[in-house]
Amino acid sequence: MVTKQAYAPYSKFNVGAAALLQNGEIVTGTNQENASYPVGICAERVLLGTAATLFPGVPVKTLAISYDSTNVKSDHPISPCGMCRQAIHEYELRTSSPIRLILSGQEGDVYIIDDARSLLPFAFTSDELK
Repeated sequence: MVTKQAYAPYSKFNVGAAALLQNGEIVTGTNQENASYPVGICAERVLLGTAATLFPGVPVKTLAISYDSTNVKSDHPISPCGMCRQAIHEYELRTSSPIRLILSGQEGDVYIIDDARSLLPFAFTSDELK
């Protein structure tokens, strides 16, 4: 499981993300922490950066996010943080394609959300910069 590849020695909260791209490729990402906490990066943004670099312009069809932790039970879905919600939404806009989100823990309920806009209804977009 991709969550095991996370680098989270401080929070012990490993997050993994996997995406199915429109071209059939699968890309993964994990959170990467740092002793200087603001320097860390979430799994979702690692994944989106990797997808955009390896497959420029190819939409993400589905993005699955899960977590595991030695400090808390991984028995319910988690949602992307606000910064990641914004990044996922902007990826949708720039590829003109909604991204279906699958959110889960290691066990328990699984949430399926049609697009990132559903998680960020008042998104800040490039329209505000015009």
